[in-house]
Formats: sequence, structure tokens, C-alpha cells
Amino acid sequence: MREYVWLECTDCGDRNYRVQKETRGAERLELKKYCPRTRKHTVHKESRKK
Repeated sequence: MREYVWLECTDCGDRNYRVQKETRGAERLELKKYCPRTRKHTVHKESRKK
């Protein structure tokens, strides 16, 4: 089963990307993506939409 999660920038805290993730046996996502607010590539961590 797959679900949508948000990727949140570790520098500014903005949720910039929404991606699908496999729910069974998966750890939290951590990807290096572009942040438009800081205008550079930063680490983005998974966060659930509240």
C-alpha cells in the first residue's frame, strides 16, 4: 500500500514536496531536494500532513 507524505526542508521548515511512499517496512524518507525559499539544495525529511 502507498500513501502520500510531505517533504519538509530542514533549514526553513517549509513543506515543499508531496511524494508517494510505500508504507510496509519503510523507514522515514530523507532526500536532498531544491528549496525555493533558500534557493539551494537542502535535506528534506518526511513529515505527515496535519
